[in-house]
Amino acid sequence: MVWLETKKVFIVLIGAVLNAIAMNFFLIPANVYASGFTGVAQLLSSILGDFGSTGILLFILNIPVTILAWKKVGRSFTIYSFLSVFLMSFFLEVIPVIHVSRDILLNAVFGGVIAAVGVGITLKWGASTGGMDIIAMVLSRMKDKPVGTYFFTLNAIIIITAGFLYGWEKALYTLVTLYASTRVIDAIHTRHEKLTALIITKKSEEMKNAIHDHLVRGITTFPAKGAFTNENKEMMMIVITRYELFDLERIIKEVDPNAFTNIVQTTGVYGFFRRD
Repeated sequence: MVWLETKKVFIVLIGAVLNAIAMNFFLIPANVYASGFTGVAQLLSSILGDFGSTGILLFILNIPVTILAWKKVGRSFTIYSFLSVFLMSFFLEVIPVIHVSRDILLNAVFGGVIAAVGVGITLKWGASTGGMDIIAMVLSRMKDKPVGTYFFTLNAIIIITAGFLYGWEKALYTLVTLYASTRVIDAIHTRHEKLTALIITKKSEEMKNAIHDHLVRGITTFPAKGAFTNENKEMMMIVITRYELFDLERIIKEVDPNAFTNIVQTTGVYGFFRRD
């Protein structure tokens, strides 16, 4: 358990470093904006000038979101997410802003990709980079509606403001960054808010007990039989949020490494689904 937590902290650290490098080496020098709260912090920093750096503003913006997560999401997730925000803010301050390239397209693409790798691996290990991710998680628990609208609205404000401040060409390059980062995050983790796991195992009782010990989720079971081996098994169906995927994967590996698991996108949930 200690080794797992150590690896998780290390992953959060790497994710924060990658995000800071993407910002200070590519996006900030080119006046190209990131998505979510990081982009908002960039905008405020460009407006305030010497009165507020991106790192400090990012940290301040995430304080109320962290309080919300502590109350609505869970302590472990919130602690790691706050650690991610703190480390990213710290590295944004200590890593110098360097013009690696004068080509704005290269800055937009590489900045988006590097930042997305940092976000993706952080999400994959059961934490987040704060900001809109936490808001999306809270909203996904409260409503069975896509949270993409909230992401789109915030990013649209960033793009429009960038257009007014630095010209519409910079705003279009910001769109390139957002597209590149979204595709990379999709490849590393997932952008789907709810997922359905279909688990076929011979250790159904142990699996059910282990899942219930860590996740407050209902499980539906079906009898299953291997077509080739004729072995009797059981298929378990469970709907989770994307933030619970890391814990579910870890449980399955510990209980039955040979279990066959299929993770599919869930576009909607009707009926009882825990939201608090």
